[in-house]
Amino acid sequence: MALFDQLHPHWQKALAGYRPLIANIDSLIDKNEVTPDYENIFAAYQLPPNDIKVAIFGQDPYPTPGYANGLAFSVQPSISPLPASLRNIFKELHDDCGIEMATNGDLHRWAQQGVFLLNTILTTTPTQSLAHFDYGWQELTAATAQVIGAAGAIGIFWGVKAQEFKQYFDPGLSISSPHPSPLSAHRGFFGSAPFSKVNRILRAQGKSEIVW
Repeated sequence: MALFDQLHPHWQKALAGYRPLIANIDSLIDKNEVTPDYENIFAAYQLPPNDIKVAIFGQDPYPTPGYANGLAFSVQPSISPLPASLRNIFKELHDDCGIEMATNGDLHRWAQQGVFLLNTILTTTPTQSLAHFDYGWQELTAATAQVIGAAGAIGIFWGVKAQEFKQYFDPGLSISSPHPSPLSAHRGFFGSAPFSKVNRILRAQGKSEIVW
């Protein structure tokens, strides 16, 4: 199935003007040498825009073969030990909400509740970070952020790259901090309490909270 056709129908409508861009990206991708797997590239886009409560923005997929599953920061459920950034996310979740540190790094359980987990660049070549930096993904993900922000979703922006998307979101619905990677987590990611902040906003909106 062509890449554009893998989008949820509501996303196909919202991003119809970007069909040529997606087709061009599709032509650049080697389906046998890409991570996440080709059929998982648009995993985040299975959540239609109107169902999105909160969006969390990442940078690019894990390059380690078998790790990335199409959702930012997420890994296949069999992966152990977890990547360092994801461990730090779970550590902050524990400190923020008292939730036991998870050993399963598959974040589809968040996506099913309305959490949109989007990388800025959606693909790379296995073992190589940022191999697809110049494929044009950034134009598509900026357009995606614009759609989500206009719909009134909460935005979580971890790190400088993610914070480029803040312009599309209501400042009162934006939560920012340094990236959870080991290089920057101690500069303000730890203690930022993003998960309880999201649920506090959702309660105020009369919406159901995320069971993190």
